[in-house]
Amino acid sequence: MSDHPINGIMNTAMENLKTMVDVNTIVGNPITADDGSVIVPVSKVSFGLAAGGGEYSAKFAENSNPFAGGVGAGVTITPVAFLVATKDNVKLLPMDGDDAVSKLVDYVPAAINKICDFFSKKTGASE
Repeated sequence: MSDHPINGIMNTAMENLKTMVDVNTIVGNPITADDGSVIVPVSKVSFGLAAGGGEYSAKFAENSNPFAGGVGAGVTITPVAFLVATKDNVKLLPMDGDDAVSKLVDYVPAAINKICDFFSKKTGASE
């Protein structure tokens, strides 16, 4: 006896979800600054999966397996914190809901300076 068609649909959906969400989605790849600081983004991942199907009368079937089914899935990725490691200490900088934007704005000037410094060193430009 072969597997029911819903098994194939579910297996395909789960395999696709596994490719979308891996450990690097939750704990991001570390970013190393010129001063040696390491910044690691941390995110919350939520996902949902729904599947359903039904069999209908054989008189309406065009083949020998009168089945209809479907699967739906959704994924939400929300940044929750940054782990910052320097020579002296390690800090967890949480992103608290509405306060997240203000924290990002606070860190943007320093990030831009580090990026500019990095590219000026790469191209050999002097300040």
